[in-house]
Amino acid sequence: MDGRAAIERDREALKRIVASLVAMAGPAVGPHPEARAEGEPRKTLPRHLWRAILRLLRPAEAAARRLVIAAARGLTVCLPPPRKQRPASPAPLLRSLGIAVMASPADLSAAARRARAEARRAAAPARPRSLSLPLFDPLRLSLSPELAEGGRGRHGPAHAVPRILFPGVIEPSPLPQPPSRDDPVSAARLGQRLAALAAALDDLPGQARRFARWKARRDLGLTRRTAPLRGGRPPGGRLSRFDPSEIRPRNIREVDEILAHAHSLALYALESPDTS
Repeated sequence: MDGRAAIERDREALKRIVASLVAMAGPAVGPHPEARAEGEPRKTLPRHLWRAILRLLRPAEAAARRLVIAAARGLTVCLPPPRKQRPASPAPLLRSLGIAVMASPADLSAAARRARAEARRAAAPARPRSLSLPLFDPLRLSLSPELAEGGRGRHGPAHAVPRILFPGVIEPSPLPQPPSRDDPVSAARLGQRLAALAAALDDLPGQARRFARWKARRDLGLTRRTAPLRGGRPPGGRLSRFDPSEIRPRNIREVDEILAHAHSLALYALESPDTS
C-alpha cells in the first residue's frame, strides 16, 4: 500500500468536507470569527445548524489528526536544548514576611524593562487568537457505575434534573425551558475550529513535524500524555474499523469512511514506526 497516496487522497476528501461545512455556516464564520468591531452583533447560528456542522466537524478533526500521525511516520527531529532556568530570588519571600530587601541597580533596571514591555503590549492592537488543530484525542470522562447505568449522557438537562428544596425556606423557582432548535448559538468557536482544521490540511508536513517534536519529547519523558489516540472508536465516527469489502449501513457518511481509513493508517504508523 502506498501510504503517501492514501494520505493525499484522504486529505483532499477532507478539504472538500471542510469547504462544505464553511458553506453551511455561511457568513457566521470567516478568517477571524472571534474578532468583531465594537458594537457589531455577535455572529450566531441556529442551534440545529450548529449541531449539524458539529456532527461532521468532530470526525473530520479526528481524521485530520490521524493523517498527521501517519504523515509523521519516519520523521526525526532535533529538539532545541532546554532553557536554563533562572535561580529563584528570595526577595519576594522575604518581602511577604515583612523583611525589607534592598533592590540592586540591576533589579531596578530589569523591573523598568518589564514595565516598558508591558506598556508596549498594552498599547499594541489586539491580534486575533489563532487556534491549532489538537494533536490528541479528547479523553473520555470517567463515570461511576451508578451514572454509567443511567443512560448515554453525562449531564442531565436543566429542566429534567431533580431539585433539592427546603419546605417553608426555599420557594421553588420555575424550571428553564428546554432549548429550542432555532436558538442562536455563538459561531466564534466553531469558526476557529474550522479555520484550524483547514490550516492543518493545507500544511500537513508542518503538522507532521509538530507531532514528531511531541513524540521526541515524549520519548525523553517530558510530556504528561503518552498516547495521542484514545482506545475504542474514533471520536465522532460510526465505524470501528476500515474494511472496504464490508457492506455499509445507510447511516454511514463519507467522513466516517475517511476516518476509519485514516485511523488504520495512524495505527500502522504508531505500531510500525519507520526506523530506516
